[in-house]
Amino acid sequence: MILQYLSIFMLSIITSFLLVIGFKKLFYKYEILDNPKKYWKNRKPIPYAMWVVFFISFFFLSLIFIDYSYKLWLIWVFGFLITGISFIDDRLNVSAKVRLIFQILIWAVIWITSIKIWYISNIFWWIASLETHSFEVFNYTVYYIPIFFTILWYVFVFNALNWTDGIQWNTSWLSIISFFILFLLWVILFNRDNYEWWVKNAEFIMWISIILVWIIIPFWRYDIREKILMWDSGTMFLWFMLATLAIIAWWKVATVLVVFWIYSVDAIYVIIKRVLKKKNPLNWDFSHLHHRLQKIWMSNNQVLTLVYSLSFIFWITALFLEKNGKIIVFLIIVVVVVFLNKIAEIVKKKKFK
Repeated sequence: MILQYLSIFMLSIITSFLLVIGFKKLFYKYEILDNPKKYWKNRKPIPYAMWVVFFISFFFLSLIFIDYSYKLWLIWVFGFLITGISFIDDRLNVSAKVRLIFQILIWAVIWITSIKIWYISNIFWWIASLETHSFEVFNYTVYYIPIFFTILWYVFVFNALNWTDGIQWNTSWLSIISFFILFLLWVILFNRDNYEWWVKNAEFIMWISIILVWIIIPFWRYDIREKILMWDSGTMFLWFMLATLAIIAWWKVATVLVVFWIYSVDAIYVIIKRVLKKKNPLNWDFSHLHHRLQKIWMSNNQVLTLVYSLSFIFWITALFLEKNGKIIVFLIIVVVVVFLNKIAEIVKKKKFK
């Protein structure tokens, strides 16, 4: 396993680094560049929609290091479709309603092909099956409660984390941490049971997670210096992988939520405020936590330091706390996020009186 880990490390870093350099030059040549004036940035246009680096690297490395399976094939196909559609959106600025319809259709197909949430559990460890109510379509049984939960999970993860892209390199760093936490979690769980299925599933999640970590790191280096952008298509691929691995990892949906709870709680907070103001809750704007902190004249680095200092505590809980502990942490996060938003609103009002 150590030899395989070292091989993944070396090949992932090299592959991603070379692809970043190659596509960076290619995108400059064919002028696949952003419009910095649209976002009030005083710099030259740079390559964007660099999702191809993530997808090609992942496809190549998973083909080498991961045993082929139906699950892997589904991840390849839907990963390509989702990022491809997002790339079209990057170019054409498709409306939020159309994007949502496409997302729901894709998540429904993903559910039909067997990647789905089919049970829920509570703090008392009771497990409730969701496959209780169904209807028949062309001799195929459709369980509509699991499909609802699966679609809701994907839509929430995609929109909550898509909004993290408001600060340079925030999304790439959050992705690195998220997949690394998932990798460490399954390293811990790997030796708890020796069932053949459990071991194979654990290895599947571990190797995919660590491949993605090493793929993103070279990209992150250029992202920090604002030399390239992943844009929505890159963000969508990474969050698709995170949301899908959480489902494949059975009960680790809650654990994955812990990794980005600050942004998930902030997303709920923002959505509620938009609904109360009769605005489209899924439209992107400058009302998220990091935007509010920027408006009270905090620099990008200060905002990121604050967010990641708080998040670090919650990432640790993902590894070591059981359900009751995670619920307590969740309530703490709710208080912290609401408090920070309220402080930002108060300071902003005082500064601009």
